[in-house]
Amino acid sequence: MSFPLQKVLVANRGEIAVRVIRSCKELGIKTVAVHSEVDRHALHVRLADEAVPLGGDSPLESYLNLEAILEAARRTGAQAIHPGYGFLAENPNASAACEREGIVFVGPPADVLRICGDKSAARERIARAGVPVLPGTGAVSDEEALEAARHVGFPLLIKAVSGGGGKGIHLVREEVELPSALRLARGEARTAFGDDRIYLERWLERTRHVEVQIVADHKGRVLHLGERECSIQRRHQKLIEETPSPALSPVLRARLHEAAIAAASAIGYVNAGTLEFLVSGEEFYFLEVNARLQVEHPVTEMVTGLDLVKLQLHVAAGMPLGLVQEEVTFRGHALECRISAEDPHRGFFPSLGRIVAAREPAGPGIRVDSGVYPGMEVTRHYDPLLAKVIAWAPTREEAIRRMRRALEEFVIVGVDTTVPFHLWTLSQPEFLQGQYDTRFVEERWEGRKGEGSHAAEAILLAAAAYYLQGRRPLLSISHRPPERSAWRIR
Repeated sequence: MSFPLQKVLVANRGEIAVRVIRSCKELGIKTVAVHSEVDRHALHVRLADEAVPLGGDSPLESYLNLEAILEAARRTGAQAIHPGYGFLAENPNASAACEREGIVFVGPPADVLRICGDKSAARERIARAGVPVLPGTGAVSDEEALEAARHVGFPLLIKAVSGGGGKGIHLVREEVELPSALRLARGEARTAFGDDRIYLERWLERTRHVEVQIVADHKGRVLHLGERECSIQRRHQKLIEETPSPALSPVLRARLHEAAIAAASAIGYVNAGTLEFLVSGEEFYFLEVNARLQVEHPVTEMVTGLDLVKLQLHVAAGMPLGLVQEEVTFRGHALECRISAEDPHRGFFPSLGRIVAAREPAGPGIRVDSGVYPGMEVTRHYDPLLAKVIAWAPTREEAIRRMRRALEEFVIVGVDTTVPFHLWTLSQPEFLQGQYDTRFVEERWEGRKGEGSHAAEAILLAAAAYYLQGRRPLLSISHRPPERSAWRIR
């Protein structure tokens, strides 16, 4: 029996486009890739059955060009559009436009996206469902902000109403900092989301960031697929994720899962999504809904054995989930490291250039979601995420050891990557013991003193040389080479 959707256009790039295309192929679905000019030789373009150029290099000219993407779907006869994450994934206008065109949008319907996109309105609706939320406000003007801030209490966060991905968020510790932070937050929100509305939310100093994966069908059935620990982050951008969270007691875990289902039901959620929470001791507070597939979804897939993209496609095609909560089982432990083209020794500054060689890790319990290929140009136009390394094992300790082994095998020559940061983190006592919070990167990595990185760089530079000579590398080029190195290609 053939799948109801016969052809899907993937409106994204990089590792997530590759990942979606692979699940489509397993379902017997033909795929259409779209691409900017700089991505014309990208891996997702090569893997798809058809490819349509969108023109230009910038996101506005290509992956955010809704009309061009709709035209590509019309021209190729694609029945559905999968937006991946980022770009159009949480845009209610994209979902509504697909509905008008008779094209299936693989994600929540427009009305749900509008609720989730208004962070303050979503908080209010979910609070009415009995889910704990931090003290906060709805959208406020600059004139209202001071009185509202005094009511919420300091320290607090200024957050973009239409925000996501850690953008448009500013911490305000004292009243005197509020006016300048408001200007910065509104400016960032306007640039990133085209919406400068902001709201205020109380800030807790020592918390864990834990999210719950849910999936819901059109019949109102909502399932949770467990939680993910996301506290290793920098400026609200996640760097390492794992499941299950080492911080949750069985009672707290059950309460968190129940709250996620209640929150999703309160907004009429459909398709795959994530409910984010702050955890402090045995208490938790709702943060926001991510109405899309998350970057870190592979760790959930590794412990449940479920394919979230296939579940998305089933729901989008109008099919029921075909699962009940008792059939969702969890096995072992999984971690994900986001490998980005950034220099962790220089404040995670973007590293641009051409990738001249790459070797990805493999072996038992290792999965790599990647869009990397030799000759790939890393430009300023797009997010620096190159690949995700996922490790699974029966226990957390074994999964960490597998991840370290995999990272030591990862070779990327031509740009700096975040591999050194990941290897360092996986060796820290706080991480090994599962006793860390959202301040870990700020306090430990950014506050460290050397810690012997130069010797490691020399070894890893030799590994790169072995690789380029066609020999088996000893280790990964996982640290920044010396400034005068021939391998530092720009």
